[in-house]
Amino acid sequence: MLRGPFLDRSWMGQNEDYNSSSIVMLGLPFDGTVSYRSGSRFAPEQIRLASWGLEEYSPRFDKTLADVNFHDAGDLEFPLGNTYKTLDVIEQNVEDIYRDGKRVFGIGGEHLVTLPEIKAVSKFYDNLAIIHFDAHTDLREEYLGEEMSHSAVIRHASKIVGPQNIKQIGIRSGMKEEWEFMKKYNTLAHKYSDLDELRGKNIFVTVDLDVLDPSVMPGTGTPEAGGLEFNELAGWFEYLKNFNIIGADVVELAPDYDASGVSTAVATKVIRELLMVM
Repeated sequence: MLRGPFLDRSWMGQNEDYNSSSIVMLGLPFDGTVSYRSGSRFAPEQIRLASWGLEEYSPRFDKTLADVNFHDAGDLEFPLGNTYKTLDVIEQNVEDIYRDGKRVFGIGGEHLVTLPEIKAVSKFYDNLAIIHFDAHTDLREEYLGEEMSHSAVIRHASKIVGPQNIKQIGIRSGMKEEWEFMKKYNTLAHKYSDLDELRGKNIFVTVDLDVLDPSVMPGTGTPEAGGLEFNELAGWFEYLKNFNIIGADVVELAPDYDASGVSTAVATKVIRELLMVM
């Protein structure tokens, strides 16, 4: 009989017992609608491996991962080439998490994976709002005639929660019509206090990693110059620690575009810090 010890391929610091956990980390390795550089489906696996290079303790939040009490459920398996069935698989599994009285922390994968998460969460929570970190508006109705696209995810989500219940941070790219949508509904947040109107709501936080500047995060499908530094993003997280966050995800790392591994390491720390405010 082999004695080990063996390497752990789960996220560092997780609670191995699903039943006693309060948050479930769910890998969502899908990039079927990516419009520029694919490869984000490889992110969840690489992020798990990179997590072992982190400390469990966050000095910014004075908490450890054990305080968060999350369970890493691993990656879902998707039917290759079938976007709609993939979205159904995500929605059904996220429903199971909330039916069990827990909250989801999704790891993409492309940004479209957020839509079925929101659909599932909306069946368990009313008064729902979304805080969206991204370089791109993601407010198209469709892309090249395809309604289900990562560039349309927040527009579709707005039909569930209402556009007045969305705040967007770091946006610096999008069509004129999308910017007009943001102006109409006042979704763009420039300072922390712009989020205050969402206090008291049940908030889903979605982080597209291209919100970070390409100098920090080159390993993403659609890099966009002029983004946030890591500590700026973490500052927004710190402001959110007293909000009622009922779910979150971090998406759009494409690890193979950064051979140094730095983008994956940064993504892993983003995840750790966001876990601390849940």
